[in-house]
Amino acid sequence: MSLPLHFLRPAAQGFAAGLLLAVAGCGVSSKSESAAGASTRGALQAAPEIQYEVQRADAAMIKRNVHPVGLSAPMPAPMAARDSSLAGYRDEPREQYQKLADNPIHSVAQAPVSTFSADVDTGAYANVRRLLNQGSLPPEGAVRLEELVNYFPYDYALPSDGSPFGVTTELAPSPWNPHTRLLRIGIKASDRAVAELAPANLVFLVDVSGSMDRREGLPLVKSTLKLLVDQLRDQDRVSLVVYAGESRVVLEPTSGRDKAKIRTAIDQLTAGGSTAGASGIQLAYQMAQQGFIDQGINRILLATDGDFNVGISDFDSLKAMAAEKRKSGVSLTTLGFGVDNYNEHLMEQLADAGDGNYAYIDNLREARKVLVDQLSSTLAVVAKDVKLQVEFNPAQVSEYRLLGYENRALKREDFSNDKVDAGEIGAGHTVTALYEIVPAGEKGWLEPLRYAPAKAPEQSGKNGELAMLRVRYKAPEGGSSRLIERPISAQQPAKLAEASPDLRFAAAVAAFSQQLKDGRYTGNFSLSDTAKLARGAKGDDPYGLRGEFVQLVELAQSLQTQAPKAQAGHAPQAEAQPVDMSQLQSRLE
Repeated sequence: MSLPLHFLRPAAQGFAAGLLLAVAGCGVSSKSESAAGASTRGALQAAPEIQYEVQRADAAMIKRNVHPVGLSAPMPAPMAARDSSLAGYRDEPREQYQKLADNPIHSVAQAPVSTFSADVDTGAYANVRRLLNQGSLPPEGAVRLEELVNYFPYDYALPSDGSPFGVTTELAPSPWNPHTRLLRIGIKASDRAVAELAPANLVFLVDVSGSMDRREGLPLVKSTLKLLVDQLRDQDRVSLVVYAGESRVVLEPTSGRDKAKIRTAIDQLTAGGSTAGASGIQLAYQMAQQGFIDQGINRILLATDGDFNVGISDFDSLKAMAAEKRKSGVSLTTLGFGVDNYNEHLMEQLADAGDGNYAYIDNLREARKVLVDQLSSTLAVVAKDVKLQVEFNPAQVSEYRLLGYENRALKREDFSNDKVDAGEIGAGHTVTALYEIVPAGEKGWLEPLRYAPAKAPEQSGKNGELAMLRVRYKAPEGGSSRLIERPISAQQPAKLAEASPDLRFAAAVAAFSQQLKDGRYTGNFSLSDTAKLARGAKGDDPYGLRGEFVQLVELAQSLQTQAPKAQAGHAPQAEAQPVDMSQLQSRLE
């Protein structure tokens, strides 16, 4: 009996499912089975990603046959309908991102105060780098400007007044709009050597489901965790919990001196099965409580692609669970791995809810950066619920917009409310925020109001102030919040080239982030201009991170089409402020 031609289609799951049904229902001879199997293997060897999808489809089919639901086995769907549904599944993008609208432009006369939560996550940059290196421009939801800017170290002043962090501000002309200025706000936390950290109780929570059975999944996770094992001290404790279809404890709390035992437990991990992520998180918190160290660091490190599909899998329930568990004194750090099915939205928000930080690991170099070079920043919190508030002086500024931090916005009244959760800052962490402002008297984005109130009276003694910066934070052990206030001077260099290399480089990263989205505010400032600005602000660059950024900008330029299509919901390009190229050249030189 020969097989119909539609059984030989190279579509992954439809092919495998159709072949299995044909063999079962038609009594194909062993010779035919052998020939069909050879054809299948040839197709799969030619496309490894198809092989992976077929294996998942086969596993799902076997599971349905072994564990039937209800009183009788369901009737197989017609083959045409089955092929159509599977093809549709393959066509849908499986990576999940949260798409947020850019922060709006505010008139200082109407809304002089901007409030947001600190953010030290950097996962968006590594994920964007991974996508660009794979040869594709990232979706807009993958680009969070503040995470790209905060990926890089900056030379900020350390605290000198007994507070947990120092504050730096700087003002300079904007590179993409001759009518605006960039205000940079930098926070630098006091650093600590790893040897000085409090004893750590760490729970490695590892996703070993079938979706992690790829080079970028479990193998990279195992190598990453072993880097951290090398940093453990005798006073530290480590537990290992895994989850797939169910969760289980692989290693009870073990002293950091038993590194060989911990590495052996990690090496034995294998991937396969569905993904019961919620039960794994619950078990990890149990193990964290079992090994809890009073006055120590108690943290879960979740390594997963976030593709939960068994048990509690809806976003709000998982986030609420992490928010509830943080009250026990155990924080949650998420380490993202994997491709194709990566749930970035869940990973970033889980870390926020769990009072931890989020990083994406796309290679061992990034793993070393997060878990070796920045280990004290990753584990040790020096300030909790850090909130920033900027009040602009209407005599100096007419309009402003905050670049990034869209999912960190707070209401004005939230700033003084200690019950409102905000971001945590680790030892040695830096936080950078950028505002684009329109100086009073310059052309802005907003049309003037016909019925605008009379001009605000001059404020004697405050005209030299651009704005007032307020930072509110709590000590790591909690308690009432404390307040830092710093006036921001209106003085600025005449040209962008006279600004610090750190501000110019941060401006280049901010420009790149906007250009990867819709570029509505960057006008005619091109990716080539961005690369030039970043190249001239690399500075010392001991780890080569800024040099790598320049290469990514050039890579994005080669991937970008010559005439990008207008995207639905975006403001027309005409709304952007055009850049006079002669003025730009003079500002850069």
